Amino acid sequence: MAGDILLERDGSLATVTLFNPEKLNAIDAAMWRRLAAVMAELTGDGSLRAVIVRGDGAAFAAGGDLDEFRTERADVDKALAYHEAVGKALTAVETCRHPTVAMILGPCVGGGLEIACACDLRIAGASARFGAPINKLGFSMYPGELAGLLRVAGLALAKEILLEGRLLTANEAYEKGLLTRVVPDKLAEAEALATAKRIADGAPCVARAHKRWLTRLLDGKPLTDAEKRASFDFLGTADYAEGLAAFAEKRKPDFKGC
Repeated sequence: MAGDILLERDGSLATVTLFNPEKLNAIDAAMWRRLAAVMAELTGDGSLRAVIVRGDGAAFAAGGDLDEFRTERADVDKALAYHEAVGKALTAVETCRHPTVAMILGPCVGGGLEIACACDLRIAGASARFGAPINKLGFSMYPGELAGLLRVAGLALAKEILLEGRLLTANEAYEKGLLTRVVPDKLAEAEALATAKRIADGAPCVARAHKRWLTRLLDGKPLTDAEKRASFDFLGTADYAEGLAAFAEKRKPDFKGC
């Protein structure tokens, strides 16, 4: 049975599921392409407020599908095409305009770790394991994919993960700054959903703006005068007026989006 990327919607929330249960949700080439398409579709849906990314069952993803590497990466040209498709999918996750929450159980390895790092927040069950033991397989991580791990993990942890090739426990990953939160396995799904709902309760344009500005500030360049002014675009929105009115009236705001 071939793998797939499943999509479910529940009001303003969407859930994207990595589905390849016979291989612990290992991600094949078709799944990478499908993931890019699904995330692009969600980015274009203005009614959404948050996206949960998870694996089917008790695994997030055990990396790429090694069974197809001999054909998909048979030479440099094929390998480049394959990994450019992987990079396109990861970029689609990272640049999704809606906040993304990874719900992680079991193995989160290789390509699975790359997807988790492309999400905004990472909620893990205590059984989760993290790493990229590809030094034992004789190949290195493509630089376009390595960049996402480096941004989230930092240089020291990225070196530890890649050079040692060992898997980190969820608690280790949390202590080293890779995860947002660790909870018992049986609570991971509920905690990821609660996290997404907290996001959805906020003003959606504010969440999107924070994602844009955090990415922009990472490049280290000073803000232009135009960018400084643009940071106050919220002043003319209905959600800003609603937020102030709700505060004054001591009620929960009802944000509609701008």
